[in-house]
Parts: sequence; C-alpha cells; structure tokens
Amino acid sequence: MERNVEKMLNRVSVAFLIIGAVIMVIMILQTPKTCISPEAPSKPHTHFPRSTCDSSPRQHLPLPKKNARIWSSRAWKSRLSSFSSYFLRFRDLGYLQNHTKALCLSAGAGHAPMALSQIGLADVTAVELVDSIPLVKRADPHNLPYFDDVFDFAFTAHLAEALFPWRFVEEMERTVRRSGFCVVAVDECGGDDVRDIAKLFHNSKVVDVANVTLEGSKRTSILFKVQDSPK
Repeated sequence: MERNVEKMLNRVSVAFLIIGAVIMVIMILQTPKTCISPEAPSKPHTHFPRSTCDSSPRQHLPLPKKNARIWSSRAWKSRLSSFSSYFLRFRDLGYLQNHTKALCLSAGAGHAPMALSQIGLADVTAVELVDSIPLVKRADPHNLPYFDDVFDFAFTAHLAEALFPWRFVEEMERTVRRSGFCVVAVDECGGDDVRDIAKLFHNSKVVDVANVTLEGSKRTSILFKVQDSPK
C-alpha cells in the first residue's frame, strides 16, 4: 500500500514539474499583452517607459536642459539663496570683490560657486571628486591641480568630511596667495573646537568667527588670513 502511494506521489511530482517547465517556456516565448508594437504610432503623452518590454534605449536630456530643470527647482533656489546671503557678508566686510579669484573645495553640485557668481565674482573655480558641469570640475581637494598662490579666496563647507583634514587645509593655503583668505563653515561649535580647527592652518591666522545659518543648519564660519610661509 505504501509503495503504491509513494509511486503515485512521484508521478504527481513529475507531472507538476513538467507543467511548470512548459508554463515557464510559454511565458518566455510569448510577447506580453502590455507591450506596444514597434510599428504602433507614438503618442506624445506616453512617458518612458511605455511598457515593461520596451527595449528601446532611454532618452537622456541634453545637459543644458537637465541643468535648467535642476536649477529652477525650489530646493536648488533655496540652497542657492542661503549661500548668496552667506557670501554677501564677506563682500560687505571687504573680503570679496568682483575681481576676487575664488576657489570652492568639495563643492558638491555647485551651489556655492553659483552663489559667488551671482553676487558679482567673475572668476570662480570649484572642485569635487565628481564633476557637475559646468559649475564644478573633477579634482581631488587633497591634491589640487593648481599652482601656488593662484587664488584670492578659498571656501569649503565640508572640511569635517575630508579624509585627511590636514592635507585638505594644506592645499587650501598653498593655492591661496599671501594676504588672501580661507573660509570654512563647520557644524556650530565653541572656542575649543575653533582652536582645534585653527591648528590645522599652519600659515594662517583667524580674523573672524561667526555663527551663521547655512542651508537651513546652524554653522560656525571661520575666516583665516593667509600669512607668509615660513622659510
């Protein structure tokens, strides 16, 4: 009796396996009903993807149109306005002029360089590990591809994320001319933390510390004036 039951179960299992295999082959070979025929006329209102079986390549927006869409967004405008207000303070204090050659390190998508350009600076360079053309070029902030004393003003809001902060600061000081300025915006902090950050700047002295709001967060802004390098 048990042998007969076992044989029957084996036959049932084999039958199910065969049926499953047949169904899978049919599903692979049969065109889904949701597919749109390649010969079908295109519809302007149909957005990509038209169906799960549409194998046509994804259409990419040209870079100018892509940037225009990003830059017109509410989020972009809000962050840009925050950076513009932040930099206007330095212009009002006389540390920024229209002829100032500025450098933004770890510039992300480019809010800071765009803000500097908007307040009147004609020569703004920005670098990041991943470029965001046309605002940000690809370069390692720890090893900048620029000669010594090229810039008048350098800024970063991402010193805390630097892999080697001392090297990051060293490159800022190297590329900024004597009597130029380096600015860092860090999470809001007090005197001891400011002194620790200042120790990274071997060739600069602190000339201004202020608590500010940047990108909706409370930050501490530290302005350094670059001194003559020790010989």
